[in-house]
Amino acid sequence: MNLFIVVSAAVFLLISVAYLPLLNDLYWSTLKSLTPPVGIVADLLVRNGTIFTSDSSLPFADSMAIRNGRILKVGSFATLKGFIGDGTMEVNLEGKIVVPGLIDSHVHLISGGLQMAQVGLRGVSQKDEFCKMVKDAVQNAKEGSWILGGGWNNDFWGGELPSASWIDEISPHNPVWLIRMDGHMALANSLALRIAGVTSLTEDPVGGTIMRMPSGELTGLLIDAAMELVTPWVKEISVDERREALFRASKYALTRGVTTVIDLGRYFPGTTDELSWKDFQDVYLYADSSKKMMIRTCLFFPITTWSRLSDLKLQKGSVLSEWLYLGGVKAFIDGSLGSNSALFYEEYIDSPDNYGLEVMDPEKLSNFTMAADKSGLQVAIHAIGDKANDLILDMYEFVAAANGDRDRRFRIEHAQHLAPGSANRFGQLHIVASVQPDHLLDDADFVAKKLGSERAEKESYLFQSLLNGNALLALGSDWPVADINPLHSIRTAVKRIPPKWDHAWIPSERISFTDAVIAQTISAARAAFLDHHLGSLSPGKLADFVILSTNIWDEFSKDVSASVLATYVGGKQLYP
Repeated sequence: MNLFIVVSAAVFLLISVAYLPLLNDLYWSTLKSLTPPVGIVADLLVRNGTIFTSDSSLPFADSMAIRNGRILKVGSFATLKGFIGDGTMEVNLEGKIVVPGLIDSHVHLISGGLQMAQVGLRGVSQKDEFCKMVKDAVQNAKEGSWILGGGWNNDFWGGELPSASWIDEISPHNPVWLIRMDGHMALANSLALRIAGVTSLTEDPVGGTIMRMPSGELTGLLIDAAMELVTPWVKEISVDERREALFRASKYALTRGVTTVIDLGRYFPGTTDELSWKDFQDVYLYADSSKKMMIRTCLFFPITTWSRLSDLKLQKGSVLSEWLYLGGVKAFIDGSLGSNSALFYEEYIDSPDNYGLEVMDPEKLSNFTMAADKSGLQVAIHAIGDKANDLILDMYEFVAAANGDRDRRFRIEHAQHLAPGSANRFGQLHIVASVQPDHLLDDADFVAKKLGSERAEKESYLFQSLLNGNALLALGSDWPVADINPLHSIRTAVKRIPPKWDHAWIPSERISFTDAVIAQTISAARAAFLDHHLGSLSPGKLADFVILSTNIWDEFSKDVSASVLATYVGGKQLYP
């Protein structure tokens, strides 16, 4: 027995000696991982808070070190204090919450900035108020100049659609063009229609509708492709106005904690596909080259110009700078629910025999998608109605099979109404669901009138169903259709309680708070191929983050509401 003990001890000693160098290496490598490299000094060290990273390898930390606009390390203050040196600025969070810079997955940035300086009709709830705002704009304008604006929603005043007769008397010498909040319908006064040559004899264009009274007289309303009859006549917006719109919009976005946007441009049914390219050349490249960009922007262009974008990306790559990224191409298959132009399998209850519009011929759209995808571009297609979504799901499946396997991240913008089983297909086909929660707040009160209660309950805004089917969910606003306010969008996705309601609309489709934050950060970045650069507070990524006024995890257990205290982009405080 004693001999066995002696031999065992000798063997253990020999093994220990043999492995001593390895144990020594392990000790020092572990220590090295806990201490900063010698000589590296952080520009900024944020400490003493709760930092939600959107990085599953380390979801929470209390401190973060930043150098040259990128994250050096996140963790405990004890492991980061070695980065403090001459010139290091320290921010004591005093227990506050930090989240990654918020990403809005769907905006029309310059349109939003322009609308901020036009007749703003968002939230107007009475005909008299609508008319007064137009009258005030006319009185402050030169005779003959265009009165532009938008954001109106007829459902806010009971559903009656506005008409040219509302505003003709107050605007006899000024053409008026007012776009509905969803961008798929616009009101023109009679002078604007005359200038554009639109009469009762004008035929509806393919993919659009000129609304008429039973007598055949024009109401002044134009839907989707019919808007193109007037838009070429609308006053050209100057380069300076568009540049100012970008700066105005960017400053506003920063107040909401938005550090990156996916910009779908000023491209809507009824507009020319050149607007996005003009804005790229005249506004974005100018702002980038003159160091005037304030938020990071990923640009999408009309699918009809796919070859132009493909050539540009081959020449310049996808990353033009840390501020400006070339994304993919965008198209439309249908219109909107509010304009009764979203495409459904069944007719609208409030508009018999109307199933919505195909704003682009499906075969033509499929050909464009096939070519764009073959060239390596990401494709994003607007689809609202259940039939529209199925058309695009089928088309994406066909194109992917034809062009071969690759990481393409096809996107469906809105994915608002889905037929039974369609939510699961997003995950199966690896398709991004780019959704806008705050739209449900506008729709909840009237969707049953259009679709019926059963359809509305089964297929509207199926966020949790999409997640259950392993879809990549990305949240956005569609600004200026809805306000750019990610914290509000997150709250809506979690609570789903419309204004003046005391209960959730389709509560089974509420998502968790953490899932909502992820959908507004790392998933939003991944949905646009930006996840290598941003979306989480991970070492090596751009140091974009937001400091919040209160613990947003408490919002849903206590009567509190978080707001943005500070927005940092590249480690620099840009708001306030």
